[in-house]
Amino acid sequence: MSAILPLRPLLLSLALALPSAAAATQNLPSLGDSTSGIISLQQEARLGDTWARVLRGQAKLLEDPVVYDYLQDLLWSLAANSQLSRADLELITLDNPTLNAFAVPGGVIGVHGGLLLAAEAEDELASVLAHEIAHLSQRHFAMQLAEERRNRPFMLAALLGSFLVAATTDGQAGAAAITSTIGASEMARLSFSRQNEQEADRIGMSTLAATDFDPGAMPRMFERLQRSKRFYGDRPPEFLLTHPVTQSRIADSLNRAAQLPKGSRQHSSRAFGIARTRLQVRYSDHPEDLIIAFESAIKNHQDPTARYGLALAAAAAGQYDRALKNLDALDRDWRDNIYIRLSRAEILQQAGRSDEALALAGTLERLYPGTYAVRRTYAKLAQSAGQNGRAIDLYEKLRQDYPHDTGILFNLAECYGLEHRILKVHETRIEYFLRTAQPDRAMQQIDFALRENSLSESDRLRVEAYREDARQLRKNLEMDF
Repeated sequence: MSAILPLRPLLLSLALALPSAAAATQNLPSLGDSTSGIISLQQEARLGDTWARVLRGQAKLLEDPVVYDYLQDLLWSLAANSQLSRADLELITLDNPTLNAFAVPGGVIGVHGGLLLAAEAEDELASVLAHEIAHLSQRHFAMQLAEERRNRPFMLAALLGSFLVAATTDGQAGAAAITSTIGASEMARLSFSRQNEQEADRIGMSTLAATDFDPGAMPRMFERLQRSKRFYGDRPPEFLLTHPVTQSRIADSLNRAAQLPKGSRQHSSRAFGIARTRLQVRYSDHPEDLIIAFESAIKNHQDPTARYGLALAAAAAGQYDRALKNLDALDRDWRDNIYIRLSRAEILQQAGRSDEALALAGTLERLYPGTYAVRRTYAKLAQSAGQNGRAIDLYEKLRQDYPHDTGILFNLAECYGLEHRILKVHETRIEYFLRTAQPDRAMQQIDFALRENSLSESDRLRVEAYREDARQLRKNLEMDF
């Protein structure tokens, strides 16, 4: 359980700093009421930001620009049709093949790569995200906080800690660590209340309908999750522990879905199929087996998604010519898809054809200048090709638009190091350590930077200014409300 130790002072002090017992026993405001007397929206934002920094520092993040770009677009479309007062959510994608998604106060949504594998259609994936968005819009964490203060102090701390454990371990090990620490009976009580879950289901389905998805996707996903429980035995994924699926819940969601418009979107989109297929290949230890499976799907169904999967699996097996030929065999509208063209650039790079890869990525950047997947892939290709100057220019522009993306900072520091720009290395590492909840290491980098020769006065002042950021981060980690 050592993975949640840095969270303990943060979350336990949050519980200790709640209003008095007398105040906590007052009637709670209506769901979603921003005047809640538990913690303010500003405090929720501070908690979410600090917790996200801890997560980014301890969990393995999913470095796939295409998957992130797809999920970000899907999340934005759902948030825009939700009851959130502000739709500026922070998405964190985790390189973990287990089934999980979670929402944290302050607008943080976490998604494990395994969630896309568990969902067999885009609307099913959207139903999970819509449910998590509803927990945020209705401020269920604040409601839970009041309940825990009255009845079970510190259990919300364990709930947030469980998200971190699940993100940094495999599903069974994570569940075992959680239940061994707080007990199986308490783990069952960690979940949001039945009222909160029903509320999130109801509002989530309304969000699906407003986004033109079929709200019936939510009960379909519930049924899929319930069927999967028999494969997990007594160690189900953390998501099923904190979001228990029962026949009653499925029936309630079916009744609710029947009262809402079905939506005109297809169950799945091409982008969903591409993102899901990338993760299928990523999490496979035997690409040769996937090649056989994709070949069978092509033969039986002429499935273009399977042909794309065959190209990726062939590349993973080192069969680059075969991979490119399968991309060429796709229909024109598939070949012109931005994600397919980025995949071609990636495979060209893997095949040692860096000039062609960079030329294609550069063309895509001119055609789609604001697209995260294009910009991030182009920067990584330039870095891999040893073109550090070009990579630095691309990463510097990216960091302005995506300040929370620690992968950008990590890669940027490496590029600066290879260019022997030492002060920039230190400054970028300072920002990286601040974004990953490591204030002591940030302070160390500040000291290193100030020892550099030939610092101008403006350089010195700029570096010194980071000390206050590190001190504030320390305070936030203690979370003294």
